[in-house]
Amino acid sequence: MPPYDAVVLAGGRARRLGGEDKPGVSVGGLTLIERVAAAVPGAARLVVVGPPRPGLPRAEFVREDPPGGGPVPALRAGLARVRAPWVALLAADLPFLLPEHVTALLSAARGGAGAVLADDEGREQWLTGVWHAETLSRALAGYQGRSLYGLLGPLAPARLRPPVADDGRDPWFDCDTIDDVEAARRRAPRQAAGPPSGAGAAGERP
Repeated sequence: MPPYDAVVLAGGRARRLGGEDKPGVSVGGLTLIERVAAAVPGAARLVVVGPPRPGLPRAEFVREDPPGGGPVPALRAGLARVRAPWVALLAADLPFLLPEHVTALLSAARGGAGAVLADDEGREQWLTGVWHAETLSRALAGYQGRSLYGLLGPLAPARLRPPVADDGRDPWFDCDTIDDVEAARRRAPRQAAGPPSGAGAAGERP
């Protein structure tokens, strides 16, 4: 597996969750962002773009300018901390992303600009991917838009479409709404404290 860093975007306002701190929502005994951190145990650096939070002792926290300015400014802030030749770009609300999914993305990206997961309908998941850091940096330097699709789509990444999980624990499943969170809680196995990523445990929220 080639050396890689991870950038996790965790500074959104979560309007569809009533403004709740979405990365801090607990699913199966771990917060969402702890679960994402656990999916990148091989990352040399874990860069979290968002406010500092407990439970992630190995993370470097940075903020986009302005805070809450959207995914492109957040990516720009996070990528400035990347030193490895490859970078995993991830949302902070992916409860079922696993290390093997990141490994598969790294393999699919070799020889190109990157690779992204595609969901069961074939749609690219722009916040579940791996990118060649230098290529991404060059594209970002000349980009004036606000859309991740506008930035990443022209790089023509490989598309990785894993099988649909029978239990609903698909790696692209994200928690945008209260219903999504409740669905994730029903499906997630409960995990104890001390996952190998260095993330801490969190209790379920009422």
